[in-house]
Amino acid sequence: MKQQKCYPHGSAQTVEEAEENSKNIADIIEETTRKVVGISKLKNAGNSILSKSTETELGLGTGIIITENGYILSNEHVTGEKYSKCYITLENGINYDGTVVWSDSNLDLSITKIDAKNLEYVELADSSKIRVGETVYAIGNPIGFEFRRTVTSGIISAKNRTIKIDEEETQSYMTDLIQTDATINPGNSGGPLIYPNGQVIGINTVKITSAEGIGFAVPINIVKPVIQSFKNTDNFEEATIGIYAYDKEVMPYLDESANLNFKEGIYVAQITKNGPADNTELKEGDIITNIDGIKLNTMNDLRQYIYTKKPNDEVTLNINRGKINRNIKIVLGKK
Repeated sequence: MKQQKCYPHGSAQTVEEAEENSKNIADIIEETTRKVVGISKLKNAGNSILSKSTETELGLGTGIIITENGYILSNEHVTGEKYSKCYITLENGINYDGTVVWSDSNLDLSITKIDAKNLEYVELADSSKIRVGETVYAIGNPIGFEFRRTVTSGIISAKNRTIKIDEEETQSYMTDLIQTDATINPGNSGGPLIYPNGQVIGINTVKITSAEGIGFAVPINIVKPVIQSFKNTDNFEEATIGIYAYDKEVMPYLDESANLNFKEGIYVAQITKNGPADNTELKEGDIITNIDGIKLNTMNDLRQYIYTKKPNDEVTLNINRGKINRNIKIVLGKK
């Protein structure tokens, strides 16, 4: 007779089934870690955790292989901005010079190109379907060489989180983040947050240092159009609408929020001078509720859609301005 162990919600799993499931997950994680890379801003960052240099100084971090021909997805704060140089170490120990070909500071994401072929690359999940309570694993290089490709586990603690970032006397906001209790240390930045089947749902990024067990990842869906463009054409021509806007999750942080109350859409805080939206009917203070008929509730909804467009494409915004509701057409510019 097989020994059984009881689980919540009336489910049951035999010991043999549990062991087999554990082996399957271990195999999948082992396969996924082969697609995880180490990243450094210095060609020789040293290989000891006893080094007096900090993770920030060395630029130590993590990335994932997203195409067979050498595109690497990571955090911008790990690789540097577009055209920056960094150094990529594959699981087999081979080192490559990398060039950042795209980055977005608002998302803290970047894509780096190395001269390599026939690489194993990760499979991407649909991050719009994530659910709180689902099991996830974080993979990364939390301190340095000795602890490369460390795996931690946890659950999705929350979704659509907004974090205020204070640095060098400036403030910014990261929105629509996945919150997890899987341990994420600084060197984990840029590494994948994955399902037990190995599919990537997010890229690990900022961590709240004032609280334990709280880490964050950028949902993978936001960058899929960019990845697809590089995969298909080895290029990404980024369009821009020329606005700075907030969604409702950011409003509690803002002084003017006392005078605003909107349940959907994004708030236009600033229109870039001489940008695509300048000298159009769009005004600061407008609430954009959809673009080309697609509903907007977060800034990432807007970014993800704009990433699918090209400069000189025309889009139609539906806006609310008090009791006024109207459509406004804007021709996108090149970022």
